[in-house]
Amino acid sequence: MTQASTVHVHPPKIEYFDVAARTNTDPKGFVRPVEVYREEPWGLYMGRHSDHPNFHYLESWVLPELSLRATKFHHNPGVERWQDVYVDVGSFTRESATLWKSVDHYLDLLVRTGREVELVDIDELLAAHADGLLGAADCQATIEHATAAIDGMAAHGHSLEAWLATRGMTLTWR
Repeated sequence: MTQASTVHVHPPKIEYFDVAARTNTDPKGFVRPVEVYREEPWGLYMGRHSDHPNFHYLESWVLPELSLRATKFHHNPGVERWQDVYVDVGSFTRESATLWKSVDHYLDLLVRTGREVELVDIDELLAAHADGLLGAADCQATIEHATAAIDGMAAHGHSLEAWLATRGMTLTWR
C-alpha cells in the first residue's frame, strides 16, 4: 500500500484587478503595475510584466460566466513550457465599475492546444474542503465548471480559443 502525499492546505487565493488604477494585486498582497487592461461584455483581459524567475510577462482573461481565468505565461529562455494556456477555476466577479476579484478554487487545467487538457490539483480541492476552506456547493460548482471546460475544449480540438469562439468569446493575446 502506498502512502498518500501530504498536501499543503492554504485558503483560496484572492487577487484583484483594478482597471482604474491599472494595478493587479496578487494573492500575497503585492501590487503590480498593469500594462494593458481590456474589458469585453463577457470578460477582462490583463497584460503585465513579471519579475518571476520563470516568466517575464503574463496575459490573463477573466471569464466570470464560465468561472475561469485563462493565462498565458511568456517564459524566460531555457524555461520549459508545461502548457500553452493555464486555466484557473474559481469565482470571478466584478466588485465595482473598475474593480474585479478573483477567488481561486484550487482546480487548474493545463491546456496543450491540439493535444490534451489535463485537470490538476484535485488533491488541493479535496484537502481544502476537508479543512473547511471551501464548502460542498463551491466544490461541486468548481468540478462542474472544470469538466464543462474540459468537455468544451475536447469537442473543439483541445483548443480553449476554438471552444470559447463558439460561445461568442474571442480571446486575443499579445
